[in-house]
Amino acid sequence: GCLNLTSLPNKLGNLKFLKVLDINRYQMLISLPKELGNLRSLITFNMSWCSKLTSLPNEFGNLTSLINFDISKCLGLKSLPNELGKLTSLTTFSVKGCLSLISLPKELKNITSLIIFNISNFKSLTTLDISKYSRLKLLPNKLGNLTSLSTLKMKCCSSLMSLPNELENLTYLTISDISKCSSLESLPKKLKKFKSLSTFEARGCSSLESMPNELGNLKSLTTLNISKCSRLTLLPNKLSNLTSLNTLKMKGSLSLMSLPNELKNLTSLTTLDINKCSSLTLVPYELSKLKSLTICTNGCSLLISLPNKFSKSLIVFILSGCLSLTSLPNGLGNCLILTMFDIREYLSLKLLLNKLVNFLSLATIEMST
Repeated sequence: GCLNLTSLPNKLGNLKFLKVLDINRYQMLISLPKELGNLRSLITFNMSWCSKLTSLPNEFGNLTSLINFDISKCLGLKSLPNELGKLTSLTTFSVKGCLSLISLPKELKNITSLIIFNISNFKSLTTLDISKYSRLKLLPNKLGNLTSLSTLKMKCCSSLMSLPNELENLTYLTISDISKCSSLESLPKKLKKFKSLSTFEARGCSSLESMPNELGNLKSLTTLNISKCSRLTLLPNKLSNLTSLNTLKMKGSLSLMSLPNELKNLTSLTTLDINKCSSLTLVPYELSKLKSLTICTNGCSLLISLPNKFSKSLIVFILSGCLSLTSLPNGLGNCLILTMFDIREYLSLKLLLNKLVNFLSLATIEMST
């Protein structure tokens, strides 16, 4: 029967008004004719279980009316053409079980209409970038089956509201970027298996109100960016367990009112960016124990107090726009390697210039109003 066909006739491309093409389980098919790219009216194309196919024609990028595309279980498929990024009407795309695929073309991010993107059982995949899929609301639970994944980027998926707990199975993940997922309300609580995660970017997640305590289990984390999470009010105390963390950015987290004292345990921290955290009133005294630190507090308009002492290894201190701050800590004079000090927008603080005489390495002082 037809299931034993090894090829399809080129003339199939003449059916210009064809809307549905189903070649599901044509397991003997070795190749597809490029003429299929002429099916400009095609809406649904099911070619799942065509297990001997190794590639798709570049001309498939001409199927601009295509809405549903299923290439799941094409076990021999080794690559996808970049031209698939032209399928701007596509809403459902399934590549689950394509075991020979190791990457997806970056051009797929051009398909902003995509709602369902099924990539489960895609076990060879190491990098997944589904950024800017603005209509994507849910991720499949079986995303956790992508056990070789090391980089996961989901930036600007503005309709995405939650992440599946099954993501905990991605134990080789080193980079995760969920920035500007503005509808995302929570993070999975099961994070302890992300033992290799070194970079976590969640800036601009404006609906995120809290971070799970389990975040403290990410012992390999070196960079955490939760800037512009405007509803975030508290940081978990267990954040102090991140002893490898060197960069913590919280710029523009407008609702953040305090920092946990436990931050003193972040012994590797070199950059703390709390610029424009306009609800923040206090910086914990314990931060004074951290070494080689760059502190940015620009625009923290309610900040009234700073630790009286800082490590001698403080390098950069930016305080511009902290309008409620009326004095500088006495201990700043001990910061012998300070290279930049910015206290713009204070008239009263200009009288404290005598405290700066010990800053032997100071290269820049900004004090303008």
